[in-house]
Amino acid sequence: MYLPEDDALDTAPIWPAFGDLMACLFGVFVLFFVWTVSIDTTLTRDLVHERATRAADSARLTALENALAGPLASGRITLVDGHIGIRGSVLFDLNSAELRDEGVQVLRDIAPPLRSYLAERNELVMVSGFTDDRAIHGGIGSYHDNWELSAQRALTVTRALEGAGIPHEWLFAAGFADNHPIAPNASADDRARNRRVEIAPVPRAAAVR
Repeated sequence: MYLPEDDALDTAPIWPAFGDLMACLFGVFVLFFVWTVSIDTTLTRDLVHERATRAADSARLTALENALAGPLASGRITLVDGHIGIRGSVLFDLNSAELRDEGVQVLRDIAPPLRSYLAERNELVMVSGFTDDRAIHGGIGSYHDNWELSAQRALTVTRALEGAGIPHEWLFAAGFADNHPIAPNASADDRARNRRVEIAPVPRAAAVR
C-alpha cells in the first residue's frame, strides 16, 4: 500500500530519537555526578588540611607557652598569638636603645628556653621594635626619628639574645616605628604599651621569602 510522503514521516518510529535523548541526559547526569564528587573531595581535603593546620598551630603555641612558663608566670613578658611581648619600659629608658639591667635579665631568662624551642622546631626568631606616635624632637640621644629608634632597639635586643646563647643565624631584626600600635596612643599608659619589643618565632621558609 502506498503512503503519501507526509504520512510516512508521521508514522516513523520515535524510539531512535528517544534513545539519543536519553543517552544525552545520561551523559549530563554522569558529568554532573563526577563534578559533584570532585567538589566534595576537594572540600573534604581542604577541611582536613585546615584542621591539621589549626592543630599544628595550637601545638606550636602550647609548646612555646610551656617553654616560657617561668618568665610568663613572673609577668615580665606576654605571649599573644605566638608573639613574645616585652614593654619598652622594662628594656629601655625613654628615647634610649641601651638596655636597662632589668631588660638584660629578662632576655637572659628567656634565651635558653627560646633556643631550645627554636632548635626543636627548626625555626628562626624575628625581633621587632615599636615606638609610640610621639615624634623625637631635637635629636634626643643619637636618634633622628622613631624609625631609627625602633630599629636600634630591635638590634640591641637581637644582639643581647645572641650574647645569651641564641646563634646569630637564627635571628633577624626589624623596626616598625609607631606603626602597628596595640593601643590607641590616647594616654600615657597606652603609649607605654606601644613602646615595646616583640620576639616572634617564625618558620624558616616564611623568613626566606
